[in-house]
Amino acid sequence: MRSVWFLIALVCFGSTRGEDWPQWRGPSGQNHAAEGATAPDNWSDDSGLAWSTPLPGRGHSSPVVVGQRIYLTTCDEQAQTQSLLVLDRQSGELLQQTVAHRGKLAQRIHGNNTHASPTAACDGQHVYALFHNNLECWVTKFDLDGQQVWQKRVAEFSPRRFQFGFGSSPIMVGNLLVVSTEYDGPESGVYAIDRGTGEQVWRAERPESLSFSTPIPAMLDGERQLVMSGNDKLAGYDPQTGQVLWSTSGSTKATCGTMVWDAERNLAFASGGYPGSFALAVRGDGDHEVVWEESQPRCYEQSMLLVDGYLYALADNGIAYCLRGEDGEMMWRERLDGPVSSSPLYVDGKVYVTNEEGITFVFRANHENFELFAKNKLGDECFATPTPVDGRLYHRYAKSVDGKRQEYLAAIGE
Repeated sequence: MRSVWFLIALVCFGSTRGEDWPQWRGPSGQNHAAEGATAPDNWSDDSGLAWSTPLPGRGHSSPVVVGQRIYLTTCDEQAQTQSLLVLDRQSGELLQQTVAHRGKLAQRIHGNNTHASPTAACDGQHVYALFHNNLECWVTKFDLDGQQVWQKRVAEFSPRRFQFGFGSSPIMVGNLLVVSTEYDGPESGVYAIDRGTGEQVWRAERPESLSFSTPIPAMLDGERQLVMSGNDKLAGYDPQTGQVLWSTSGSTKATCGTMVWDAERNLAFASGGYPGSFALAVRGDGDHEVVWEESQPRCYEQSMLLVDGYLYALADNGIAYCLRGEDGEMMWRERLDGPVSSSPLYVDGKVYVTNEEGITFVFRANHENFELFAKNKLGDECFATPTPVDGRLYHRYAKSVDGKRQEYLAAIGE
C-alpha cells in the first residue's frame, strides 16, 4: 500500500517532499500522515501551541504545507476580496496576502460555507487557488512567494435551485489540475487544465444537478483513476483523457465527501448526503457492482477515513462509527459532540476529528472498541481539516475577540 501511495504522490506532485502536504487530503489522497509521522494528543488555547497567527478574512480551506511555506485562501467580505495567504512554516509569520479577485462575490451561500472554502494545491514550484467569483470558477496560479502568474476561467457555476456556494477543491494529477463544477446548468462537469498554461485539456460531462464532491486519484484494479460520487452515481475517469472508465448507480443527489479506496481489497467507498444518507462500497473491477450499502453513518459534509480495511466516520451529529470495509458490518458507534463538518485524519495509529465548536477528539484507530485519548478545545469554531506535518498539526480555527469573530492558524506542538 505504501508503494502505491508513493507512486501516486511522485506522479502528481513532482518536486514536493515526503513531509509536505501539497493538497486536499495530502500526498496519498487518503488523509493519512506520512508513515512514522507523529502529532500531539493534548492542547488548548493556553498550552501546546508553537504559535498562533491571526488571519485576515474568513475561509474554510485547509492548510497546504510545502517547503518553508504554508498556503491558505481567505475572503474579506467587507472589502469584497478573495486572496491567497502565505505564512512561514516555522514562525507562523504572515508573509504575503495576494488578492486574486475584487468584488463579484456570490450574493447567497450556505451559512456554513465561505467564499474561500476550496483548499489550494502546490506542486513545489507553483500554487493553484480555486475561487468562485462572478458565478464562475477561476483558477489562479501563483509562484511560491504568492505572486500571481496567471488566472484562468474554468467554467460557469451558477446554481439556480440551491444557492449554497462552492466547495470542491482542485486536485493535481500528473501535469493537470482537475476541478469539479457540478450544478444545475450546462457547464456542469469535471475539467482538467494544464498546470503550465491553464488551458483546458479535457472535460467530462456531469449531470446538471448540484453536488460538491472532490474527485480523487485512486488505485483500483491496478489502474490509476479519478473516482467521485454524486448525483445518484459513482464513476471512475481516466485522469489524462477524462474518458469514463466505469459508472454505477448509487450514491444520492448531493454529496460533499471525497471517496476513499482500498487497493488491496479492490474496493472504493462513498458517503453522503442529501436527500438521503448512505455509506457504501463498490467493487473496483467487473461490473463495479455495489457490494454493500448502509443508511448510517450520515456523513454529508465529511469524508470518511480508511485504515487497515476499516472505515472510520464522524456523522453530522457527532456520532463516531467504525465499519468493516469488506461487508459494511458496524463494529462500534460512539456518541461524541456535534455538529461536525471537518473530516477525520489519521496519524500514527490515531484518528483526529474536530467539530464545529473547535473540539478535537483523538481516539485510537481500533476496530474492536472505541478508545478516546483526548478531547481538546481550541477557539470557538472550526470547519477546516487540520494538516499533519513536522510532528505538528496546522489547525485553522476562529474565536471571538472583543465581540468580533477572528480566524487563526495555529501550529499545535512544540
